[in-house]
Amino acid sequence: MPERKFNRKTYQQNKILKKAVFGLKLSVLGVLLLVFGFLFLSILFAKDLPRPEKFSEKQTTQSTKIYDRTGNVVLYEIYGEEKRTIVPLSAVPNHLKQAVIATEDANFYHHFGVDPAGIIRSILINLKLKEATYGGSTISQQLIRSAYFSNEKTIQRKVKEIILALELDRRYSKDQILEWYLNQIPFGSNAYGVEEASQTYFQKPVSEVSLSQAAALVALIRAPSFLSPYGDYKDKLLARKDYVLERMAKEGYITKGEMESAKKEEIKFSSLQSIKAPHFVIDIIENYLKPKYGDDLSFLKENGLKIYTTLDWDIQEAAEAAVKKGMERNKEYNAYNAALVALNPKTGEILAMIGSANWFGEPYPKGCATGRTCLFEPKFNAAVGGKDAPGRQPGSAFKPFVYATAFKKGYDDKTRVVDELTNFGVWGDKEYIPQNYDGKFRGEITLRTSLAQSLNVPSVKTLLYLAGLDDSVKTAQDLGITTLNPPFGPSIVLGGWEVKLLEMVSAYGVFATEGLKTPPVSILKVEDNNGNILEENKKTQKRVLEERPARIINDILSDNETRTPMFGPRSHLYFENHQVAAKTGTTDNFKDAWAIGYTPSIVIGVWVGNNNNEPLVKRQPAATVAGPIFHEVMEKSFLKYPAEGFNKP
Repeated sequence: MPERKFNRKTYQQNKILKKAVFGLKLSVLGVLLLVFGFLFLSILFAKDLPRPEKFSEKQTTQSTKIYDRTGNVVLYEIYGEEKRTIVPLSAVPNHLKQAVIATEDANFYHHFGVDPAGIIRSILINLKLKEATYGGSTISQQLIRSAYFSNEKTIQRKVKEIILALELDRRYSKDQILEWYLNQIPFGSNAYGVEEASQTYFQKPVSEVSLSQAAALVALIRAPSFLSPYGDYKDKLLARKDYVLERMAKEGYITKGEMESAKKEEIKFSSLQSIKAPHFVIDIIENYLKPKYGDDLSFLKENGLKIYTTLDWDIQEAAEAAVKKGMERNKEYNAYNAALVALNPKTGEILAMIGSANWFGEPYPKGCATGRTCLFEPKFNAAVGGKDAPGRQPGSAFKPFVYATAFKKGYDDKTRVVDELTNFGVWGDKEYIPQNYDGKFRGEITLRTSLAQSLNVPSVKTLLYLAGLDDSVKTAQDLGITTLNPPFGPSIVLGGWEVKLLEMVSAYGVFATEGLKTPPVSILKVEDNNGNILEENKKTQKRVLEERPARIINDILSDNETRTPMFGPRSHLYFENHQVAAKTGTTDNFKDAWAIGYTPSIVIGVWVGNNNNEPLVKRQPAATVAGPIFHEVMEKSFLKYPAEGFNKP
């Protein structure tokens, strides 16, 4: 036999081939072991797994939102651990969806629920680190984890997560999975889902976020608490935002120019002040809801109701600005607090409510314990009072109820009384001898002059000799005043009994509607998360005062000429080119100052004083301390509620 020659080249080729075959066998064996191992673990852990085919029936917790009357302004959210608002995928801008995919799962639309390369990579890294640190999870896996599991890093949880992700991807479309994911995952600050995150951080719907804002939201997904813009690592959040933009450019979703432009965009995060019109929301809306939905409001925290209130945010903002400015000025007079209510007299709908000069402020003086010692207590709602302080004395703002009672009995604005020093006898334990504000007496005058100029002595005579004490109280109660308790005396016409600002504004609204009353309303309607109406305002007007006395009151209180000798021709109660009926009230000890005025379309009432009843200094009347606030808000209201004229008596 011929001797076979050694061929080095063939030898090397055979060697390489044998290695390749061996490697292939090893790879196949590895894959088989991985498959059988996974199947074994699947059988081991699958028995207690939730059923992904029921995922579409899963009840996702949604917070209840309290809106202004338009539904465009969220005043407050009632939620448990999760604030969430579900939105369809179509409401999410493309650049946000692309940012999520580029950063969290670039192969999302091509894998079957898990990414094998990602899993192997994560296993190798974890083995190297000797701990379960790196996840390599797909969007499907993250969704499953967020919906069903904790973030505990264990092999058991990972296997269950993979099993469910595979099944989820088999049963549902990629877009459906992405929609669930975007509505499910946390973004920090109790915000879950992209819509809630956008509202929390930017105070806008997610459909309106810019490319840079979208990248910032996606950056939060990796570590919502750590990367919070309100924490110590905002710089790391912004750095990751830039990384998200780089990933989008690398995946071809945006150009390099768009990336650089978005990186340079300044991002302004909203403050975490999460409640608007707080006294209205807490003291009116929540107190209305608690008897219906439980004191802890647990049903509302999870079921995503939409509560449309009567509040007009434009009027509320104007009122808050006017009160803030007015109280800075009023500190000169030792007045540190104020309250304001505005409502629509035709419907009873509360349009604005401010219970104190600043809900978010600190009690004053610093260190005071309660409202009894504080000049200013921020959380106490002076518009509605409380158990320990049901109301405030209204001063002369009570007089229209007495005059209306006299007009009910047939008297009119031309009826005459004598303004002179008068001893009305003993009431209680001393003689009652009231004085007019300016210390002067005018002799015989009409009831029109007496009410328009707010004269005290003629008003007491009107109460006792024309209207009647008990009948006057009855008129005030018919119009909605609930705080009057006997025994009564003549000083009630000068505001000697306590009332609530909300009830006073509502009662003046009866004059505005010529005798028709609608109790204060705070909610227009309540919807469930499917848009079904659960309740709706159906209150109707009821006549509680005849038309004639109401028209006479309106005519007198809008008569600037008759009012001028006491208040001046251009006081804060006067509005050029607008007919407004208005009345002030100042208690004789200067503890309370009121200004209430109205048109047929809106009623606005202001109280100024101190929580602890400490009097104002410099003997400033209501026209000076409460009048400017009232005037500014009424002026602003004309933009939305044009002043209608009153009918003549």
